Amino acid sequence: MGDRTLTVRVTRIARQTPEILSFELSHPYGRPLPAYDAGAHIDVYTPGGFMRQYSLARAPGDAHAPYVIGIKHEAAGRGGSAAMHARVREGDLLAISAPRNTFPLRMPARRHVLLAGGIGLTPMLAMAQALAAQAVPFTLCVFARGRAHLAFADALADPALAPHVQLHLDDDAAHRIDLRTLLAAQAPGAHLYACGPAGFMDAVRSAAAGWPEDAFHVEYFAAPTSAGGSGGKPFTLRLAQRGIDVPVAADQSAVDALHDVGIDIPVSCEQGLCGTCVVDAEGAGAEHRDFCLTATERAGKVALCCARAKDDVLVLRL
Repeated sequence: MGDRTLTVRVTRIARQTPEILSFELSHPYGRPLPAYDAGAHIDVYTPGGFMRQYSLARAPGDAHAPYVIGIKHEAAGRGGSAAMHARVREGDLLAISAPRNTFPLRMPARRHVLLAGGIGLTPMLAMAQALAAQAVPFTLCVFARGRAHLAFADALADPALAPHVQLHLDDDAAHRIDLRTLLAAQAPGAHLYACGPAGFMDAVRSAAAGWPEDAFHVEYFAAPTSAGGSGGKPFTLRLAQRGIDVPVAADQSAVDALHDVGIDIPVSCEQGLCGTCVVDAEGAGAEHRDFCLTATERAGKVALCCARAKDDVLVLRL
C-alpha cells in the first residue's frame, strides 16, 4: 500500500504538550481513506520538500475517520517537524503515502506489553485501542518527563484504556516504573513492543535481555548512533529471477546500485527503519544493518538501503 500517494486535508491541529502537536488528516472530499492495522505509519511530504514517517495514533475503525499523527518539534532535527509546526495550518492540503506497517501487533499472542517513551506513544496508542476493542490482555506503560509532557492524555484516560495504563513520570516519585522488575522475565505467550528515543530504547533492551528476540518488537525514530553506515567493501547483487549480476561499490548502497541499472526499488527513510526497501533474499548471506526486521525475517529478507554482503555475493529474489 505504501507506493500510493494521497492528498489529505488537515482538519484539526491540537496542542498535546509544549513540544507536540497532533494533526487530524481527512480526505478532501469526505471519502474513506485507505485501511490500516495498528502500528502502521505514513510518509508525510511536508512544506520545504521534506518527507518524514509518522505513526498513526488512532486504532483503525470507521473508514471515514481521519488519520491522526503526533509530531514533536525536534530543534536539532532535519527540518520536517519544524516545517509541520511552523507552516502547516488547519485547512491545508498535504501529500502523504498510503499506510505501511512494519510494526504490527503479533497475533495471537496471549498478552501484549507496550512500552512508549515520549512521542513513541503514537503507535502504541493505536495498538492499545485495537487490543482493548478485541478484549485482548495488554499493559501500556507510558514514560514521560511529567504530566505537562504527556501526549494524548485524554485518550489515555478513556475508560477502555485507563485500567491498562501505567505511567512513569520523571518528576513524580509516585509514578515510577522499574523496567528491570517489569521485564525480568517473559510471561508465557507474551510479546513486548517498544518505541521511543535512543536512551529509552537502550534501557528497554538492557532490561529485556532475557526475552527471546522473536517476542521483542521495536520501532526506532532514527538509527542508533552506534549503527554502521551503508559503506563497506564492494560486492555483487545476484538477481536470481532476472539472472543478472549488479556490482555495488564500496561507497554505494544496494538500492542506488539497482537504481543505476534501471531497477526501481522504493526507498524512504534510508536508515533501515521503515521497511520500504525490504525485498526477499537469501538473508544468511547478508550483513544486516537494519532496525525493522526480526531475526526470523532476516533469514529470507533484506533491507536494501543498508544491507551488504557478508562475502562477495548477496542473492536477491528479484
